[in-house]
Order: sequence, then C-alpha cells, then structure tokens
Amino acid sequence: MRAFAQSLTRNSAAADDLVQDAVVKAWGNFDKFQVGTNMRAWLFTITRNTFYSQYRKRRREIEDPDGALAGQLSEKPAHDGRLVMSDFRTAFDQLSDEQREVLILVGAEGFSYEDAAEMCGCAVGTIKSRTNRARKRLAELMHLDEDEALEMTDAATLAVVKGSTAA
Repeated sequence: MRAFAQSLTRNSAAADDLVQDAVVKAWGNFDKFQVGTNMRAWLFTITRNTFYSQYRKRRREIEDPDGALAGQLSEKPAHDGRLVMSDFRTAFDQLSDEQREVLILVGAEGFSYEDAAEMCGCAVGTIKSRTNRARKRLAELMHLDEDEALEMTDAATLAVVKGSTAA
C-alpha cells in the first residue's frame, strides 16, 4: 500500500500520511467491507480515493507560505457578537408570548405571513400587525434607531429584528 501511495504522491512523507489516512478510513468503515471480496483491492481503492479527494481539496486552496494573504485578513472580535446577542436575548425575553412566537415564525424561520397565520389560527392582518409591533418593541428595548446599522452574528437574528429574510 505504501508503494502505491508513494507512486501517487511522489513524496515519502505524504505517502505515509496517505496510507495512515486510508487505514483510518478503512478501519472506520470496516462494516462496509463485503466478506469474500478482495480486501487488498478495497484498501487500494480507499487509498486512491483518499489521494484524489485530497488533491481536489488542495486545488481549491491558496498557497500562502509567508503569510502575506493571511496577514490581510481581519475578523470582528467575537465578544461583540456575544454582547449583541446577549442584548437581543434580554430584549426578546421581554416581548409578549404572541410577539415572540410571530418573530420566530416570520423572522427566524422565514414562514410567510399566510403560513404563520394558519399556524397561529388567526388572520393574516393580525400576524402582520403583531410582527410590526414586535419588531418596533424589540428595537426600543435594544435602543436601536431606525437608520442605525445592525451588525449581528447570524442572519436569523437580523431577520427577526429588521424583517429581512433569514439566510
């Protein structure tokens, strides 16, 4: 198996890694091996498929040995998202049951007003009204202005607050 991996990778260290990955995959999927078939061929197939999977993955990756590209990346601090989410939860918990329900259905889950009305057993206009009032109350509780940019960590929360569709 190592010789076969060596012929694929043309690198002894990479061949060793490939054989190890293939053996781990084979061991984890041993229940899928059909008794009476050629185990050697099965292992070589796993080795080959593992090599080509890694090859395809590497083709999509960008080499950055000196870290120049990585140095240009930036990320918003994680604590900002947690703080905003904490404020959101506190405000969300202060809404009435009906308002929370409608925001989850229409905002977070993305149901149409008609579907939400059917689920809640009320008129579509009632759902629209509850949604509008709930969003306004939530914005008040979170001390948000209408034109203020809202940077949330997830699209579902943004959909609940602003009324845009959840991704």
